Amino acid sequence: MQVKIIIFGQLTDITGTSVSLDNVTDTDNLVKTMNKLYPGLADKKYLVAVDKKIIAENSLLKENSTVALLPPFSGG
Repeated sequence: MQVKIIIFGQLTDITGTSVSLDNVTDTDNLVKTMNKLYPGLADKKYLVAVDKKIIAENSLLKENSTVALLPPFSGG
């Protein structure tokens, strides 16, 4: 199962703009895998969105899900 990850803001300095991962079944597993691949992410705060919906807890992923890593942002 492949999942596409889109990265935004200052997180792209660590990972680039997008990544694809195989064999990740849920968002907790995805975050752990990303932290192993990109240790600089481990100490960063960011939100996780799955298929354009921000999630607050572990969520199952489907084939071809799109996950976005969103750094903190503020409006003005």
